[in-house]
Amino acid sequence: MKWTDVRLIAIELAETHPEVDPKVVRFTDLHNCVLALEDFHDDPKHGGEKVLEAIQAAWIEEAE
Repeated sequence: MKWTDVRLIAIELAETHPEVDPKVVRFTDLHNCVLALEDFHDDPKHGGEKVLEAIQAAWIEEAE
């Protein structure tokens, strides 16, 4: 996965961290969670605020 795979990342985060409320996750923690995903292989520097916002929004949808 890469940063552009927002929906796939959100699905993985929802499955990996079902106990986490994505509405309260700080971007620094979200960034680290994405980097820790087994199938994630992209430059950590490309995970900017806009991408993290999109991932968080998609994760919220997955969690509902």
